[in-house]
Amino acid sequence: MAAMKTLTVFDDAQAAGATVLRNALALRDEEFAAGASVGTKVPTDRSPELSRLPYVMVRKDTDAPHSSMANARVTLRVTVWHKDVDQAHDLAMLCQGLLIVHSGPVIRGVRPATGPLPAVDDPSGVDLSTFTVLANVRPRLA
Repeated sequence: MAAMKTLTVFDDAQAAGATVLRNALALRDEEFAAGASVGTKVPTDRSPELSRLPYVMVRKDTDAPHSSMANARVTLRVTVWHKDVDQAHDLAMLCQGLLIVHSGPVIRGVRPATGPLPAVDDPSGVDLSTFTVLANVRPRLA
């Protein structure tokens, strides 16, 4: 009779990254972080006049192949829309730092990858800054 293998799964790193930033930003007192909302979808209306800014979006870019079920690595892209280029950059830098120091039940460790890089959102003309991090995801026995 063949031995049973242990069933191992990886939880949603995108949702975990958004939760990390949502919780951490709520505790910050920097003016550029005040009122920041965090989600995983592009907001349908991101006009500068709206109270939605600043908005932080966390999306999974890629899954890296992993040779064992002891670790998974994903690339998370964080995009920050803000009222001006400087505040977008400052909030992106803060978000990057908050992710890098995080270790929790889903995301066990984070390394910087690219950015933050400035850009302008084409449809709305709103300033944004974007960066990526490499996140190691902890396995969970299922």
